Amino acid sequence: MVSLRDMFGGSEGEGFLGVPFADPEAPEGDVVIMGADCATPYLSVGAYCAGGPAAVRAGAAAYAGHMGKYNFDIDGPVIAEGVAVRDLGDLPVDPEDAEGNRALIRAVTGRVLAAGGIPVLLGGDDSLPTPMVQAYADRGPLHILQIDAHIDWRDTVEGESWGLSSTMRRMSEMEHVAGIVQVGQRGIGSATAAEVAAARDWGATLIPAQALDCGGIVQAISAIPVGADVVVCLDWDGLDPAIMPGVIAPTAGGLSYRELMALVGGVAARARLVGVAMVEFMPEADRDGAGALTAGQAAALLVGMIAQQCARHGDKSA
Repeated sequence: MVSLRDMFGGSEGEGFLGVPFADPEAPEGDVVIMGADCATPYLSVGAYCAGGPAAVRAGAAAYAGHMGKYNFDIDGPVIAEGVAVRDLGDLPVDPEDAEGNRALIRAVTGRVLAAGGIPVLLGGDDSLPTPMVQAYADRGPLHILQIDAHIDWRDTVEGESWGLSSTMRRMSEMEHVAGIVQVGQRGIGSATAAEVAAARDWGATLIPAQALDCGGIVQAISAIPVGADVVVCLDWDGLDPAIMPGVIAPTAGGLSYRELMALVGGVAARARLVGVAMVEFMPEADRDGAGALTAGQAAALLVGMIAQQCARHGDKSA
């Protein structure tokens, strides 16, 4: 089989895109990547996205070691010169210890922030962003850009309040979260009219996928204040299943890759990306690695955008 890595002279044995590994106990770097399979799994599904971070890394592996090559998605090199990107590998989470998982994710995210880095979390299920965002408690006000087929405003599911259907509800309760913009809702999910009302009553901006054809992307970008600190929560099922099949609930009508670029690029142009969580990649649902390739490209897009931000302004989270 032809290997793009071999043909392009790529490297092996390092982290995402071939960047060096770093120690989670001392996570230095301008942009710091970490993976986790789960945080708070529901009993009914368990750690159903286990292996997701490894699959996303594999999706970008063909381009490992090519930091100076031009990435047309960001109109510049893969990683801007002089910006240190590091990978902490996958955190040792335990599906049987949800409280311990949340504490670990909060602690490692906190160390990254304290060292002046910008965390990028590869998942794993959609319960992961909650403890990650908790780690920003002394760094508010924070704005959340969520890209997802679902709104995740359930209070509890199966008696669990920290699971994947409650991420935005829990973030709305954090004093340092000042705004939430949610893009891409469509189809039938677990939300009822009560959850939609709760989101709108709190002040969340909901932009369903059907609105993307009539100014929805501009509306979403405009809802983020100029100069705000933004954490992007990208659930892979926010993308259309034609390009992202590797999810538990593929739903037609999601964002195209170009819409993702326009949305995140527009937000990055007016605000400051201080963290990213990319979650809900389900390797066993993927088709011939197609979703992993999309995820790898999108992860490179977001890491590259943050690196450009660091290079232009010396922006870090500290």
